[in-house]
Amino acid sequence: MTNQQPAEFPAPDRIEQLRSGLAAVEQRIEAACAAAGRARSEVSLIVVTKTYPASDTRLLASLGVREVAENRDQDAAPKAAECADLPLTWHFVGQLQTNKVRSVVRYAHHVHSVDRERLVTALADAVSKAERPPLGCLVQVALEKEKAAAEAGEPSEGRAGVAPEDVLALADRIADTPGLRLDGVMTVAPLTGTLAADPAAAFARLAEIATAVRAAHPAATMVSAGMSGDLEQAIAAGATHVRVGTAVLGARSRLG
Repeated sequence: MTNQQPAEFPAPDRIEQLRSGLAAVEQRIEAACAAAGRARSEVSLIVVTKTYPASDTRLLASLGVREVAENRDQDAAPKAAECADLPLTWHFVGQLQTNKVRSVVRYAHHVHSVDRERLVTALADAVSKAERPPLGCLVQVALEKEKAAAEAGEPSEGRAGVAPEDVLALADRIADTPGLRLDGVMTVAPLTGTLAADPAAAFARLAEIATAVRAAHPAATMVSAGMSGDLEQAIAAGATHVRVGTAVLGARSRLG
């Protein structure tokens, strides 16, 4: 009989790797908050655990992480079930197909990627059937689809999401739908369009959109923006939640 651990069990130094990654990201968040004149408490860190095993999620929880995110239901559902005993808030941040909604509402507390009315209807129906508390929803904003950029001949292809000029209508739809709670807005720095390669300007535009949403729906205070490479710009623009994966977890083999 050997003492060999299962392949998915973390290496003995893995917790130190995660501790170091968390500390480095925390320093960045603190510095960005200070530079923006914001209190550290105004920004929540969501650790994006996609492609990483449940063992890492457990170690993160032991280090004090309370908010984690996934972008594929086929990875998230079993991981959330395995970690159901942990005091975690689960965020779903990936593009969501309606055939995955029933599974996602079993574990997600927030869905950041709501981008169409059909998805709103599907989420509400699944929440009702699951007899669970209201599901927090964020409107995913596709800054590539800005009307001005389209009129200038910029390509509209890129990340998923709703055009900025259509955000309020979808926000209203979410807010008026039983079983759903409008939490705010989310974006990813655009790959194309007039704001490509300029995350500071992109997140400033999101801040304008977020302000308009809050004017109509004061409780929709979440602004989800910023990842490992651009969290400072997002915080400067008012992000309340940053979604960080690689800077915390490092590079590891992808899940199958």
